Amino acid sequence: MAKVTFLPSGDSFEFDLASLPYGEHGKPKSFLDVAEHFGFHLEHACGGSCACTTCHVVVKNGERFITEMEDDEADRVEMAADLQLGSRLGCQAVITSNDADITVEIPSWNRNYVSEGGGSMNLGDAIPAPRK
Repeated sequence: MAKVTFLPSGDSFEFDLASLPYGEHGKPKSFLDVAEHFGFHLEHACGGSCACTTCHVVVKNGERFITEMEDDEADRVEMAADLQLGSRLGCQAVITSNDADITVEIPSWNRNYVSEGGGSMNLGDAIPAPRK
């Protein structure tokens, strides 16, 4: 069983790669695909098409169990806020083995955006309604 842990929440999900159904967000078996399958919120304003950086994650351990970064992802991830060694786009980094035990961190700029009233960019409510 593969395992992915998302920080800072510590939510962990175990699954069999062969039976994980593709949810059509990001590449099949990507961090975004796993998050969507388990109902875990990982922002993805472009729907997982490698057109933004809102699903930016930082791989803390287990990088050997994910695909290498392709040119499209490399070009896009360079634009991410808080770029770090281990930065990947959650929609593009694909888990490759059931032996995987991977930990990724969602950068604080992305977590804080939602908690400070930004809401989900996917739902079109990035700008909070004015107070009456």
